[in-house]
Amino acid sequence: MNILKMTLSLIFLGLFATNGVSQDRPNVLVVYYSKQGHTKTMAETVADGARSVENVQVKLLSVADADSADVLAADAIILGSPVYNANVAPPVLEFLKTWPFEGAPLRNKIGAAFVTAGGMSAGEELTQMNILHAMLIFGMIVVGGPDWTQAFGASGMTVEPPFDRQPEPGFVEAYFLKKGEALGRRVAELTVRLRSGEE
Repeated sequence: MNILKMTLSLIFLGLFATNGVSQDRPNVLVVYYSKQGHTKTMAETVADGARSVENVQVKLLSVADADSADVLAADAIILGSPVYNANVAPPVLEFLKTWPFEGAPLRNKIGAAFVTAGGMSAGEELTQMNILHAMLIFGMIVVGGPDWTQAFGASGMTVEPPFDRQPEPGFVEAYFLKKGEALGRRVAELTVRLRSGEE
């Protein structure tokens, strides 16, 4: 009986230690809305970029599956939307309305944006900025991509030639996916630096 108790205690301690380690790792939440699959494709690539950074936990969710607990648990939030008339898609706006505001619990979390649009100059930068503006209201630290070519985040074009090739649903050209990956990686790297600075 004593051996059984000792074994159970060791298992419990092992699980507790494992949970402790995972909680110490920075959390990056990649959350998106996608109607035709393009923004989901970008979101998966953004998440891959964040996962390429060592010791970072990445959670990938649609806005329908995410809630305020996911937002509160994240050290960084990368939010993605298709462009709707040069603006954020309504389900993304509804999701933003669920974010906790009182007491500024999102203050100093890192925020970033990515979008998919029909074409260039069709509202993609406006939509990115709308997301970043909302994040600033919550007191977040907003960042863009790693260089001037994606200063506001990452975006992909899907309808305007020559980007209108659609061999499969949700297809996004590799050129734009690389930008999404670079954004995810930069956010994860900055999140690690910010967390280590706090400690």
